Amino acid sequence: MTLDELISKYINGTEHVFAQIKVIQTTTHVNNERIKGVVEHAKRYLEDAKYYESKNRLETSLASVAYCEGLLDALRLLGVVEFSW
Repeated sequence: MTLDELISKYINGTEHVFAQIKVIQTTTHVNNERIKGVVEHAKRYLEDAKYYESKNRLETSLASVAYCEGLLDALRLLGVVEFSW
């Protein structure tokens, strides 16, 4: 798989998650505003990935989308959002 293909795969996967992500009620002591703040931060990483891809800065694009996925996975591991890849 080429770097272009890998970046496209990651970007498409994270866009799919953002289309279906749902914050869930939990007993975890994290308030919803902070959860939403992390989701917004992840979205900015996704936008960065798309921007850098368009400028052919593929390594930076891949790093940005990987950060995005890391934040999303962290929220899911905390049990404060639901989604599937």
